[in-house]
Amino acid sequence: MVSASYSPSLVFISLCVAILASYTALDLSGRIATARGRTVYLWIGGGALAMGFGVWSMHFIGMLALELPLALGYDLGLTLWSLLVAILSSGFALWLVSQPRLPWLQLLFGALIMGAGISAMHYSGMAALRMQPGIDYDPTLFGLSLLIAVGASAAALSIAFHLRRQTPYVRLARGGAAVIMGLAIVGMHYTGMAAANFPVGSFCGAAVDGLSGNGLDNLVLVSSLAVLVIALLTSVFDARLDARTSALADSLTLANEELTQLALHDTLTGLPNRILLADRIAQAMSKVHEQGGCFSLMFIDLDGFKPVNDAFGHHLGDRLLREVALRLREQLRSQDTLARIGGDEFVLLVRLLEPDDAPQVAARQVGLLSKAFRVDDHDLLISASVGIALYPGNGQTAEELLMNADAAMYHAKGAGKNGYSFFDASMNTNARKQLQLLQDLRQALELQQFRLFYQPKFDASNNQPVGAEALLRWEHPQQGLLLPEDFIDMAEKTGLIIPIGDWVLNEACRQMRVWFDEGYSHWRIAVNLSALQFCYSGLVDSVVAALERHRLPANSLTLEITETTAMNDADASMVVLQRLSQMGVDLSIDDFGTGYSSLMYLKRLPANELKIDRGFVRDLEHDSDDAAIVSAIVALGQALGLRIVAEGVETDTQQSFLTTLGCDALQGFLLGQPLPAEQFMHDIHRAEPCTDRNPIPT
Repeated sequence: MVSASYSPSLVFISLCVAILASYTALDLSGRIATARGRTVYLWIGGGALAMGFGVWSMHFIGMLALELPLALGYDLGLTLWSLLVAILSSGFALWLVSQPRLPWLQLLFGALIMGAGISAMHYSGMAALRMQPGIDYDPTLFGLSLLIAVGASAAALSIAFHLRRQTPYVRLARGGAAVIMGLAIVGMHYTGMAAANFPVGSFCGAAVDGLSGNGLDNLVLVSSLAVLVIALLTSVFDARLDARTSALADSLTLANEELTQLALHDTLTGLPNRILLADRIAQAMSKVHEQGGCFSLMFIDLDGFKPVNDAFGHHLGDRLLREVALRLREQLRSQDTLARIGGDEFVLLVRLLEPDDAPQVAARQVGLLSKAFRVDDHDLLISASVGIALYPGNGQTAEELLMNADAAMYHAKGAGKNGYSFFDASMNTNARKQLQLLQDLRQALELQQFRLFYQPKFDASNNQPVGAEALLRWEHPQQGLLLPEDFIDMAEKTGLIIPIGDWVLNEACRQMRVWFDEGYSHWRIAVNLSALQFCYSGLVDSVVAALERHRLPANSLTLEITETTAMNDADASMVVLQRLSQMGVDLSIDDFGTGYSSLMYLKRLPANELKIDRGFVRDLEHDSDDAAIVSAIVALGQALGLRIVAEGVETDTQQSFLTTLGCDALQGFLLGQPLPAEQFMHDIHRAEPCTDRNPIPT
């Protein structure tokens, strides 16, 4: 036999290529496992090309390492065929490890197929020498090489399957596994090479017209390394991109969860809000229909909360509400829901086996809230009035149940507070009226049933009109003209105050534009803002849009907010008021002197005007305390450089007293009642036949 030897450097290089190919295969299997849709097939195809080229190049470099005392060449067709077999075997392996499961029978079958493919690749490569006479293989070593190929394939498939997921230290584990797999592949190759015997006098038939070995080793090495490195870098970069995408998806999921939390929960207490409560009521109704039983809706209103809020301030009031929520939540079962739907209003949805269980639950809530609360070193005593509506029986919809529970709660308050009351038929008439009124209110804007009346304001020094206050009226088709006190609370509770408020703002600006064009450019139109409007994030944008739509100067508009609203969250109020003030909009503190305020905040508020509450004006002729309060308010306003407006002027004595004190403007039934725009202007024209409509503004 012809003696054969091997180039140590090429043997070592073949081992390195085998390890690199193994690591690339393991990394690509991880990318395939996380891919979706068509991307899976793209990764399998590209991976098969890279892995097959790597394994084949290892074998080919190993063959180039063979040194015989004769010229060698390689048949091009058989060489390419061995490369194709390597690629197909690699593709099969990657497809197999991409499956969700890899049972041992499937693993064994896959190992046989892949081992046969690797063996076919190796021995096809050997056949590419076209030795004459043919190569004589040792049966024992030949069989051993086949066993090694199958065993190495089984080990490779098992390792690739178990290391395809991204886990801690997975790259380190893949590195160790790649070394083992590389050694197994090299072991199979050189066992197969050892099985080959070359008879004396043999010559290589491919040396004449085949590929020459000179320089081919370098070409194969560079090409294979390039393919493997490109595939590996592509996999690594894609993994990083996938990790970043996953992190972004996690961030978006977290942000979505936070937005959902904000949309469905009360920001102060963390309890479900009205929206989530309605969904829970709908779910409870479905369960009653499917499983039987019943549930109660308990409307809980705190007795004595407002005096605490007014006496100690809103910050302490907020903390008290949190303590109330915590105490009520302590007794909550997993199937029950506690929600906060208003300032000091809570609703408890309780699943019941029998309606007779409701009194015990309600009594427990009343008892819980009658115990003192310790808040900021204060022992605060409040109580609760609870109204109970049962389902089935007291309503068909969530709104109807809430309305009926609300009606029962007012009955409990009327009965002396600190107790509970069931809804019954005697309360039905009022509850149905309220429900019908709510339904009508929802359609009032669309049906254009709202009207604005205007009450004039007069300069206290010369009795000339200086503007008007826009007052909302609802022209109900059955009940006639309704005043704000008949429906504003309902609009506040349901959130309808926002679109209604936008309509008032636009209509008032539209009317002011008409008067502006008629020559009353020195007038100001005043619009009241409710507490909910003031907290609305789109308030400033609504004001800007109304002024731009009607081409109205910003200083023609005065926005009136109550003292309590301004002080509810003074820091947040400051931001909103500053933005409005910077636009040039006038700001008026309405009902001054009736709420809880801080002079420290008041002097920081960018207000232009203080409006004295009618309650002080009404009795100032007969009550020296009211007269003293009004005098103090006027002095305070003047010291702060604010206009002073007094409302509720109904007698000559009141007018004279307020004018003498130094009020800038007066408003009241003595001077002019709220009227529709046409009648309003009719009275203005009648009162000023010879006056100039365009005095220089002061």
